[in-house]
Amino acid sequence: MKHVRHFNPSLFLSLVHVCLVQANYAPYFFDNGARSTNGNMALLSLSEDIPVGTHVYTLNGTDPEGDPVTYDLTYEAGSRRYFSVDKNLGNVTLIEELDREKEDEIEVIVSISDGLSTVSEKVRILVMDANDESPEFINTPYIVGVPENTPSSSSIFKIEAIDKDTGSGGSITYFLQNIHANKFTIDRHSGVLRIKTGVTLDYEKSRTHFVVVVAKDGGGKLRGDNKVFSATTTVTINVEDVQDTPPMFIGTPYYGYVYEDTLAGSEVLTVVALDGDRGKPNSIHYCIVNGSEGSFEISNTTGAISVIKSPNQLKKEVYELKVQASEVSQEGDTSEHTFAMVTIRVVDLNNHPPTFYGENGPQNRFELTMYEHPPEGEILRGLKITVNDSDQGANAKFNLRLVGPGGIFRVVPQTVLNEAQVTIIVENSAAIDFESFKVLTFKLLAIEVNTPEKFSSTADIVIRLLDTNDNVPKFSSDYYIARIPENSPGGSNVVAVTATDPDSGLWGEIKYSIYGTGADLFLIHPSTGIIYTQPWAVLDAEVNSKYNFYVKAEDTDGKYSLAEVFITVLDVNDHSPEFNENIQEKTMIIGSPVKIEAIDQDAEEPNNIVDYSIMQADPANVFDIDQSTGEIKLKSYIRSLDIIHNITKNKDCIWSLVVQAKDRGSPSFSTTAVLKIDITEETLHKGPMAAFLMQTKDNPMKALGVLAGVMGIMVLITIMISTAMFWRNKRSSKIMPVRRIIKKRQIPPSRTVRMEWLKFKRPSNAAEKFVIEDDVKSLPENNENSNNNIQVTPVPPSAPLPPPPPALAPRSDAPGWRVPTVSGSLTPKHIIKPPKKKGHSSTHNALVSELKMRFEKRNAATGEPHI
Repeated sequence: MKHVRHFNPSLFLSLVHVCLVQANYAPYFFDNGARSTNGNMALLSLSEDIPVGTHVYTLNGTDPEGDPVTYDLTYEAGSRRYFSVDKNLGNVTLIEELDREKEDEIEVIVSISDGLSTVSEKVRILVMDANDESPEFINTPYIVGVPENTPSSSSIFKIEAIDKDTGSGGSITYFLQNIHANKFTIDRHSGVLRIKTGVTLDYEKSRTHFVVVVAKDGGGKLRGDNKVFSATTTVTINVEDVQDTPPMFIGTPYYGYVYEDTLAGSEVLTVVALDGDRGKPNSIHYCIVNGSEGSFEISNTTGAISVIKSPNQLKKEVYELKVQASEVSQEGDTSEHTFAMVTIRVVDLNNHPPTFYGENGPQNRFELTMYEHPPEGEILRGLKITVNDSDQGANAKFNLRLVGPGGIFRVVPQTVLNEAQVTIIVENSAAIDFESFKVLTFKLLAIEVNTPEKFSSTADIVIRLLDTNDNVPKFSSDYYIARIPENSPGGSNVVAVTATDPDSGLWGEIKYSIYGTGADLFLIHPSTGIIYTQPWAVLDAEVNSKYNFYVKAEDTDGKYSLAEVFITVLDVNDHSPEFNENIQEKTMIIGSPVKIEAIDQDAEEPNNIVDYSIMQADPANVFDIDQSTGEIKLKSYIRSLDIIHNITKNKDCIWSLVVQAKDRGSPSFSTTAVLKIDITEETLHKGPMAAFLMQTKDNPMKALGVLAGVMGIMVLITIMISTAMFWRNKRSSKIMPVRRIIKKRQIPPSRTVRMEWLKFKRPSNAAEKFVIEDDVKSLPENNENSNNNIQVTPVPPSAPLPPPPPALAPRSDAPGWRVPTVSGSLTPKHIIKPPKKKGHSSTHNALVSELKMRFEKRNAATGEPHI
């Protein structure tokens, strides 16, 4: 560390002047050592991966007089400025990126000043290494030539890479990618590339190998993380050929042909052999070892084999030549050799195409007439065809096939050598159809198989078909749907059915007929298929609107098919609506509607839909009618009889309306009726009897029927009770007299004995004679007969005694005593009990009177006797 003093004359004069007054001491830095983060930056060490802008150090010093100090950094000329300093605080900041590989030491002049004195020091800052460099291969690209006979495990090349980092970041190891697929290995420390143990190179199999080498450093810190860098390069290894492989023939096997017109000396074929060592090949020498028999020779240099005799002098059809190919070195020595077999065939010249023959010689058209649908497998014996090829051997071999509609016939045989009889067999009988094809036309093709010329010939096969009755008449539809109005006259056309039979002649003529339970009203034309109604037929949709039956189409041979016919009779508006019988009179309670109903007998809508309307009413503003339901009700403002009395002078509140029921058909029909409506107010009585009478006011026969039924039930109950009493008294062990003798008591008043269940309101009742009233003077305390149905009530003492009951002659076969009873001798009558409330009596009487009056009027009108 050096202390620099700069002489300043003006400053010196000032200092001399100050010293005369007071001595001034220079400021100084604290020296806290190399590992301190404050002081004078002497021997400061910084890692090269510190980011720019980082606070790396603090300059720290003092002035002996305690004056404030300032700091500064300066650099020598030409040096890069790496740091900046805060003049007051002394904080040093990195402003330029560090790179140890470019500059590992930095010199900086630090200074401290108190305003009068400035002290400067030159310090050295050490830049420490970080693992920020990747390995680099030198002397690339790597291309290595290796002879194919190099022994395994031999070193073939050394690869070298460098890393500018120090320490572990600068150490390099090597390895290969795809080590298992390579034939090479590398020393991980030295980078020496070797052939794997047990592996050899072969130029003939693979001439070039590409090896990818990876160089990886040892790793190190970079910005706080442990980083490992690597680099790759490709080594191209060219395998150099050496003479270690014999020659080989290419294009084997070898075949040659000598034809009947080949000239002697003509070349038959050429064999080719190459040195197995392709890198530096030797020339090849050819020779025939055996098999020639003096008929063939070969060129020693080109390998061309020629025939040296004319073809008619060759004694064999096939010659097998053994040819040798030998390597000749540059010195002229023959070394490696190999052999190949050459087959030469003497063949006839193919100059005759196949030819078809008929019974009279060559022929190219054959015709046959036959019926359709012959049995499958049948031979077409009417065709007599022969095919021939005059060549010999392979030239006389050819194939036969039929060209035309497929799958109908097949030809036998399919392959012919020289000559054969041609047979055509039926394969698909269904396809031989007169209706589809009246004439079938085929081409019979003969084409050579193994000749280069592929000679061929054709013959036309024409088959004319005759028709048979093989089709059934078929309807255009499985069913027919028709509609006919119900007012159609007899003989009207309904629907036309159509069936077709593709057969020709009489077999194609169709006759129609119908049958079935629904066919009674219909006929069909046997030829045209038109279905029409019987002349006398009357259709009525209301009676039957649906008919179905079967129609039959039959040809002259009896073959037939069926179809179903569905006929719907369309409704026509031919009925007028009809009102119910009880529409003449209606009773309307104010607030409740009355309903009229008319029925239209038409079968379908809208012909049977009825609309209701009021045609005439006097006055006209009293009633409304629902068009759809026929309900008639008073206008909404009419809520009492008083309002009705104000509208009309008719005090009996009976209106006559002309109502109309009209259907919605086209044309529309309507019916009118006169309706009398008796308007009354709702009674206060809410009992079931009043409700029933009001409901049956318009139908008095219903009310009388119900009342008769009630009376019958009462009579039946009375008979059952009487019978039960009779049998109970008959089973009693005591015999009692018909008349009871009752002793009179001393003081108590007389009592009247009567049976309440025989009491009737009117004394003229027919059962009155069965009521017993005994005037007795005394009454025992207990009933001797144990008949608890007899009640004892006091009677006036002056009442006369009734006559004794009639004496009944006892029957010899019955007990000699009888008990008075009311059995089935009572005549049923209505029992009208007095009402509990006076107000209800008038209502009941009025309703009963009205019902009786209407019933009598109805009987008078219909002439029925009153019962």
